[in-house]
Amino acid sequence: MQAPASPSAAMPQGVSQLGDARRGKFADNLTGFGRALRRAGVPVDAARMALAQEAAMLVGLARADLCAALETVLVAREQDLLVFRELFATYFRNPNVAQKLLAQMLPIAESHAEPVKRRPRVAEALAPVRAARVPTEPEEDKIDFDAAMTASERERLHAADFNQLSASEYLLVQRLAQRVPLPLPHYAARRTRPGPHGARADWPLALQRAMRTGGELVQVPRLARQSQPLPLLVLLDVSGSMERYARLLLAFLHAATAPKSGAGRRDVFAFGTTLTDLTPAFRHQDPDTMLDLASAAIPDFAGGTRLAESLAQLRTQHARRLVGRRTLVLLVSDGLDTGEPAALAQELAWLRRHCARLLWLNPLLRFGGYEPSARGAAELHRAADAMLAVHNLQSLQQLASSLGQVLRAPARTR
Repeated sequence: MQAPASPSAAMPQGVSQLGDARRGKFADNLTGFGRALRRAGVPVDAARMALAQEAAMLVGLARADLCAALETVLVAREQDLLVFRELFATYFRNPNVAQKLLAQMLPIAESHAEPVKRRPRVAEALAPVRAARVPTEPEEDKIDFDAAMTASERERLHAADFNQLSASEYLLVQRLAQRVPLPLPHYAARRTRPGPHGARADWPLALQRAMRTGGELVQVPRLARQSQPLPLLVLLDVSGSMERYARLLLAFLHAATAPKSGAGRRDVFAFGTTLTDLTPAFRHQDPDTMLDLASAAIPDFAGGTRLAESLAQLRTQHARRLVGRRTLVLLVSDGLDTGEPAALAQELAWLRRHCARLLWLNPLLRFGGYEPSARGAAELHRAADAMLAVHNLQSLQQLASSLGQVLRAPARTR
C-alpha cells in the first residue's frame, strides 16, 4: 500500500498550513474559532460548525478560500462581516498562536504579536477567560465571562447599578443590555390595506372580482387601516454626571430600536451644552462602529447640561423630526440642568405640544426617596407624562411594559 503524502507536500507553495485535520489540530482550531465568534456576539451553533467543517474539506486550507467558505456558512448578519474577517485574520495568523488563543481551554494566553488596534468585539473574543482568579487581583475587578455564570452572579449583575460596575462587568452588562427587547406600541395609520374586518369597502377590488363572475358581486372586500410603530425621538444626556450611563444606554437603544426589531422611524440626539445629531451613526448596524462614530461626533461629552438651549436647537433646526404629534419622545437625563428654569419650561411646553408622549428616563430613580427638587428637574417632572428608571438591567427589562402602561393611560392636559 502506498504511503499517504505528507500535508506539506500536498499543500501548494505559498499557502500557510493551518493545521493537519488527520492529527486533530485543525479541528481544534476550527472549534476554538467558533467559540471566539460566539464570544464576539456572532450567532454560531452546532449546525453552522458542521457546515464549516464540510466547507473546509471541500475548499482546502488555502487562506483566502477558507476565509470565504467559513464566512459563507458562519456569518448571517451584515454587521458581523467585519468582525468575522478581522477575527479570522488574527486567529489563523499562526497555528501556535491559534492554539494559545483557545480561551475555553487555557486561562491565560500569551502572544508576542505586534499590537494591533482591533474592534472591541474582536478584542473581547480573543481575551482569555478568567477561569483561575489571581489572589492579588482586586475583588471588584473579578468577573467570570464564561457562559456557566452562577445564578447568584447573574442576579447581582441584573440588579447592579451601571455606575457601580467594574470595567469588566461594565462590558458584560453592555452586551447583555443589547439583548433586551423594547417593542414599541403601534397606532392605526391613515393608509389602508385589504383586511377581512375593515371599516371601509374596497370598491375598486370589488369591481375587479365582479368581472370574473359575470357582474355578480359575491363578496364586498374591506379595507383596514395599517398598523405602524410610533415614531421615536431619543434625547440622551451626555453630561459628566451621565457619563457611565450614556455609552451603555446608547448600545441598548441602538439594538432595541433597530429596524429589524420592528421599530419604525427613530431619531437620536445627544445633548450636553449643545445638541448633536446621532441619527447617522445609528444607521450603522455594527454597535462598535456606531459607538465610535457617536464618540467622535459628540463635542461636549462629560461636560455640563443645558437642556433649554439644546431643545431650542431642536425646535429651530430639527422640528420636522417630530412626526404629526405621534412621536414618542424619550428624554434620558438625571435632570441636573444648569440653565434657566423659565427657558426650560418654555421649551418643554413646545416639545409637549408637538409629540404624543414625553417620557423622562431618569437613572436617579435608583434612590428610593428620590424627589426632583432641583429647579430644572422640577420643570422636567411637571412637563413629562411619566418618569421611569433606567439604572440597571432590571429597569431596562421593565421599560417595555412600563411604556405600554403609560401610553394606554389618557394623555395629560397640554
